[in-house]
Amino acid sequence: MLQYGEYVSPVGTLWLTGRDGMLTGLSFEKDFPEDTEKNAFELVKRWLEGYFQGHPREIDFSLDPKGTPFQKLVWKLLLEIPYGETRTYGQLAKQAAALLEKDKMSPQAVGQAVGRNPVAIIIPCHRCVGTDGTLTGYAYGLERKAWLLSHEQREREEIQCGMQTSEPSKQND
Repeated sequence: MLQYGEYVSPVGTLWLTGRDGMLTGLSFEKDFPEDTEKNAFELVKRWLEGYFQGHPREIDFSLDPKGTPFQKLVWKLLLEIPYGETRTYGQLAKQAAALLEKDKMSPQAVGQAVGRNPVAIIIPCHRCVGTDGTLTGYAYGLERKAWLLSHEQREREEIQCGMQTSEPSKQND
């Protein structure tokens, strides 16, 4: 049976859906039947809490997004984009082409797959940008995309600064 949960984030309420212990969706829109059973989704909520507090963690729960094999390939590539970084649709298209042993791949085809991602934030489709780095399409609005990217970049810089200041100073002998 389909199950749901909700998480109140700094950018709006997130609706979680799943089946058989696997997360199938994370959306800013409540798009599931009314007779859906409620589930706590504790591991997912713990992951989201860490994400929004600036402490990204490894995904320690099962994902089962529904999509075509090509969409799933693109979503896997999105999962490989490091926290606080972005990739262009063209860069992802080149990676997908290489994996599929093709000479080239359309960035628009990749963009369509990115746009169909059913697990927002966790599968980080917000990290995909236009060729010149501009923010382009995000199903939940460019304001949210900008907030998520700004949040990640700010937290990543703080993590990097903390690592630099915690290094022992070198003394000249």
